[in-house]
Amino acid sequence: MAQVEKRGGLLRKSSAYKKPLKEKVVLMYDEIFMTEDPSKCSPRFWEELFLMKVNLEYLEGKLESLDGEELMKIKENINCLFQHCIQALGEEHPIRVVNALQTLCALIRGVHQKNKSTSGFDIINMLMGFDKAELCMKNLMESLDSLLCAEGSESLKSLCLKLLLCLVTVTDNISQNTILEYVMINSIFEAILQILSHPPSRREHGYDAVVLLALLVNYRKYESVNPYIVKLSIVDDEATLNGMGLVIAQALSEYNRQYKDKEEEHQGGFFSALTNMVGSMFIADAHEKISVQTNEAILLALYEAVHLNRNFITVLAQSHPEMGLVTTPVGPAPATPATPLGTTPPSADDEHRLHSGKLCLIILTCIAEDQYANAFLHDDNMNFRVNLHRMPMRHRKKAADKNLPCRPLVCAVLDLMVEFIVTHMMKEFPMDLYVRCIQVVHKLLCYQKKCRVRLHYTWRELWSALINLLKFLMSNETVLLAKHNIFTLALMIVNLFNMFITYGDTFLPTPSSYDELYYEIIRMHQSFDNLYSMVLRLSTNAGQWKEAASKVTHALVNIRAIINHFNPKIESYAAVNHISQLSEEQVLEVVRANYDTLTLKLQDGLDQYERYSEQHKEAAFFKELVRSISTNVRRNLAFHTLSQEVLLKEFSTIS
Repeated sequence: MAQVEKRGGLLRKSSAYKKPLKEKVVLMYDEIFMTEDPSKCSPRFWEELFLMKVNLEYLEGKLESLDGEELMKIKENINCLFQHCIQALGEEHPIRVVNALQTLCALIRGVHQKNKSTSGFDIINMLMGFDKAELCMKNLMESLDSLLCAEGSESLKSLCLKLLLCLVTVTDNISQNTILEYVMINSIFEAILQILSHPPSRREHGYDAVVLLALLVNYRKYESVNPYIVKLSIVDDEATLNGMGLVIAQALSEYNRQYKDKEEEHQGGFFSALTNMVGSMFIADAHEKISVQTNEAILLALYEAVHLNRNFITVLAQSHPEMGLVTTPVGPAPATPATPLGTTPPSADDEHRLHSGKLCLIILTCIAEDQYANAFLHDDNMNFRVNLHRMPMRHRKKAADKNLPCRPLVCAVLDLMVEFIVTHMMKEFPMDLYVRCIQVVHKLLCYQKKCRVRLHYTWRELWSALINLLKFLMSNETVLLAKHNIFTLALMIVNLFNMFITYGDTFLPTPSSYDELYYEIIRMHQSFDNLYSMVLRLSTNAGQWKEAASKVTHALVNIRAIINHFNPKIESYAAVNHISQLSEEQVLEVVRANYDTLTLKLQDGLDQYERYSEQHKEAAFFKELVRSISTNVRRNLAFHTLSQEVLLKEFSTIS
């Protein structure tokens, strides 16, 4: 007997003399693409259609192959198919429901391909008809809501979420997707929350649910009242917030694991030794970058949760068991897809890593501004071990991970900011990221000053990093000034030192910490002298940097006063005691003995900052970010992810 092969909806016998036979479902699709109503000749047409295994590739391809005019001719049949799909969602027979869901995916994606300005038809009219659109979408959303909340098949729930993701991401700019107006009116917010709060559902579907919610929150968020924003902002159910935190933590943990695996692949051998020896000032410009898919969708979900819902801060620690924090979740952690939706391929990594870095710093900015979050971060009774990735650099050894100190979480945030500062001084200087990094540190200091929190932290590492950053700006003045106003960043760094000088006695842990601050300023006086010379030169010239440089000149007044006051006294002490080079303790002795005669100027506004505002400052960034995520989600919702094989196995007992 001749073997039968299946290709593109055709049943082909191995004999070359016989015409290929089309499978029955393809023949039925062809009838829909005629202008006649297919149920006229076959009254049971629609009933039979949803018993047939869907051929997604053929159906979507057929829709894409027609031009706008041809599609308009079969509009009635398309409307009919869409409506019968929705009706089939209410059937008891699960195979019909599965086929209806998959058919809807193909219909929505296929028709949307035609939604160009030249096509001459509206997408809603093409799929449902204007007169029936409201009722159609109401019925569709109610059916999806019921399926997501029911006790039934997990595979059906998965398919419902995939359909919703398909619906949301068919356009790159989701705010131009007019069908989403009906998703706003007929909310599925509670269904998403139920998935996140119920451990079995969360393990199966938590990832898709969180990505879907992040996208829905961004629909026309600046133009109208988005009910998903309103509802997310007031969620206070602990199980739901913990569920969302677990999903996000698992996805980010998986990213970290992949990065660590890649890093280990790059270690060892001659090349590794050579690159470590040569150094890493321009490490990010090297050809051998460790490339891992960036998960922007999950970062967006984390941002929206932190930005919109102040209750979410309480779960940030509880949801990270892999870091050795607080609690271990009950039951297994939720699964993250092999190729997660909304991830950016490594090939497009550079620009997206900058976007991801910016988004991470925006998240930390929101946390650093929040009074409740700060109280949690600075709580001495809540100590954690946080293992941070530290880039190998020539002037430091790789830190051992075994004996991590247990400290308030704010110490980990400050460590992360210091790590960023020392590892990103490179030719393609990420000025915007540096500004955000320094702002995070400043906001944390403002809280400590306001609440008189004496944090036991190795501040000297921060001071050293800031001074090295100033040195980098000065040594690369010409190259950097061609692209950036480096004086904005220099002013922020100088004012951080002014914050420590003016208010350090209220938040530094001990009097000796304040002495160490003066020691660092005096020890590195040459860097501050060089900075003063540079800004004085530019502020006395009538160039474009005159005003910006002048602000730095004025901000240096107290630092210069400290240097000019103590340096002569240190030199005198050395001369009197016949010491060529003083020890740190000897310098500190001079400092302590001469505080009384030091005169400093009171500088206003050091503990003030402009609060973060998404709409006014970051709207363009988020629109572009959501567009990128939408494209990647759509790409990863490939045909094979909608495969029926698992579903048919699950329902194999049904006749």
